[in-house]
Amino acid sequence: MTFSLRKTSDRGMVGLDIDGRYLAAAQVDNGHVVRAASHDLPEGLVRDGEVSDAAALAQQLKGFVADAGLPRNVRIGVANQQIVVRVVELPRIEDPKQRDAAVRFQASEAIAMPLDEAVLDHQIAGYLEAPDGTPRMQVVVVAARRTMIETLLEAVKSAGLKAEGVDLDAFALVRALAVDENGAQESARVFCHLGGVTNLAVAVGSACYFTRPLAAVWDDEDAASRLADEIRLSIDYYMTQPQAKPVGEVVLSGPGSADGELEESLRVHLGIPVRVAAPLGVIDGSALGQGEDPHRYTVAAGLSLGAAA
Repeated sequence: MTFSLRKTSDRGMVGLDIDGRYLAAAQVDNGHVVRAASHDLPEGLVRDGEVSDAAALAQQLKGFVADAGLPRNVRIGVANQQIVVRVVELPRIEDPKQRDAAVRFQASEAIAMPLDEAVLDHQIAGYLEAPDGTPRMQVVVVAARRTMIETLLEAVKSAGLKAEGVDLDAFALVRALAVDENGAQESARVFCHLGGVTNLAVAVGSACYFTRPLAAVWDDEDAASRLADEIRLSIDYYMTQPQAKPVGEVVLSGPGSADGELEESLRVHLGIPVRVAAPLGVIDGSALGQGEDPHRYTVAAGLSLGAAA
């Protein structure tokens, strides 16, 4: 079993965001949302991004898909503490099998998780040259606890769905919101998604170099102060990575990003620009139903985009 973090040739697949507070599904084709639906979840089925009641979640998924008339093939995302993301630097290796072996060897040293208990995948974030001119590459390595993935897939399968790929919510978030200007960005951006899980990603252009779920909940009392502390610590950790670029701004998304007071408080606490993203980036969301909250669909749309060639 492996992640499917790379793009596939399935156009317009449904991205399914199991947020914890709600379910959201979106199908994106040719830059347009062509299908979307969401549904509130009862408390306790998903805690901190992990499935805690697979049978009950399966029943919710089954009813949601039937009511919304969704296809059975979906692409799902994960965001929780059972995921480790590291950036490793390797010689440039063109052969996929040799590259996979090299990544696995590096992962055994860089990731504090037994690899026989993990689902492992990687993607190339960029290319560079060593001081001596040797071609190198930066690779984002992702490891997720196998039992966590299997519990999620059990719920999806029991609902009659087929998971065509398991992605990171952070990658989906960046995919939906980042605009890659031919890789020319001189600064990084922090994306902070305020949903059932407060999920953070640091990206340069469309390449995500760091992600972690935050303990702070965006709608708790004094949320701005605690969120700012965690964002600041995350930026500090990212800046210890080789080739890290200074962070230019924080971009908010998700249902909590509609809180204008939170946005302003974060700006004051962090001392750097903070803005709210257009919920679907440059994707046309005019097909969303009247009264739908577009902020619910950011991750689902990014998951759908991950299946676009």
